[in-house]
Amino acid sequence: MKRLLYDKLVEWKRSATRKPLILNGARQVGKTYLLKEFGSNEYDSVAYISFDSNDRVSEIFNGDFNIQRILIELSAYTKVDIKPHSTLIIFDEIQECNRALNSLKYFCEDAPEYHIAVAGSLLGLSLHEGVSFPVGKVESMKLYPFSFAEFLLATGNERLLEILESENKDATRGLHETFIDLLRKYYFVGGMPAAVRAFISNGPNETRRIQKQILSDYKHDFSKHAPSSEVPRINMVWESVPQQLAKENKKFSFSQLKKKGRSAEFEMAIEWLIDAGLVYKVGRVTSLQKPLKFYAEPSIFKLFMLDVGLMNAMVDNSIIDIISGDSCFKEFKGAFTELFVYSQLVLLDIPIYYHSSNDSKVEIDFVVQTPDRVIPVEVKAEENVHSKSLRTYVVDQHPDLKLKGLRFSMKPYIDQEWMENYPLYQTQAVMRGI
Repeated sequence: MKRLLYDKLVEWKRSATRKPLILNGARQVGKTYLLKEFGSNEYDSVAYISFDSNDRVSEIFNGDFNIQRILIELSAYTKVDIKPHSTLIIFDEIQECNRALNSLKYFCEDAPEYHIAVAGSLLGLSLHEGVSFPVGKVESMKLYPFSFAEFLLATGNERLLEILESENKDATRGLHETFIDLLRKYYFVGGMPAAVRAFISNGPNETRRIQKQILSDYKHDFSKHAPSSEVPRINMVWESVPQQLAKENKKFSFSQLKKKGRSAEFEMAIEWLIDAGLVYKVGRVTSLQKPLKFYAEPSIFKLFMLDVGLMNAMVDNSIIDIISGDSCFKEFKGAFTELFVYSQLVLLDIPIYYHSSNDSKVEIDFVVQTPDRVIPVEVKAEENVHSKSLRTYVVDQHPDLKLKGLRFSMKPYIDQEWMENYPLYQTQAVMRGI
């Protein structure tokens, strides 16, 4: 199954200034699979080393950081003749061996001719003392769950993706119902690779079973990797995310976790989930001007789960309701639709916030900053759309800012001069072109 990050891996391989690569991301988003496929296709050989419950390989890093010694021992362990430039060395589950993480500094400084890539969510590393991260000596990329575009590729809809990403609005409009049907399926399946494979091979019931297993595995990770004192609070935050997004005002509320709950009590739990890649934090801005960070209020934010399919499974949303009707778009005050749009925006690696006025009369779902401008983005889960908040901010209150808004909804393309409406399924394609 093709991942769009593959081309960036090829660029990394060819770079004259290449450093050891950390492919980051939540567990089970396909990091190991992608690196193995990349190594198989682009290198003569692959030396794969997993540190998961592997004392034998960890011992290789217990001595000094003589890279030639380490390479000889890794060659003996993997039975692969590790050669510069033509062998990809993969370290998996590196969070289980802190000294292996430290060794990346020495690979960078003493043996840059060797290509080394790390697959690991780095779960537990950021909250543990005594871990030395090789700052400045590594490159990082982040792998997310399958985007809608990648889902189309995986399900054999390459031609539809080409049309979706083209400038041909008439062709896209003519296939509107086909795209909506595929979007319903994506809302159910989401982008976890195991769920996508199960849907293609075995159908929806097996897909839901896989999703439930992934959720169970994540809870196991809380107990395995997080400080024991934080596990109950991590569980409380994690379980509350769907309910928080189902509110009219989707701002994260600590009082929903615990009566008189305070931010200081749950701050570390939230940061742990963010570091693990399981939730995304979207802060509020008071003004839609560059740079957005100047106008951010970090204490006010929304939390989103990493995957729309997992959130549907977490709340036991009916399979038939999601796949066969429009309830998946409308239920829970559009929580799934807002999560879907954010999951496509986050792939672009640009600043993303939301805006609400102090009197709560104006709320804009997302505000994104491109190199050229700030764009207010509104999300509508239905076909009957009204953009009162967006129009109020853009046209009535701030005509001097010369903003042009975007709305993603169930409707096909419409240009209203002050705002352009695109169908939800075109979110990623539109934003990549801006």
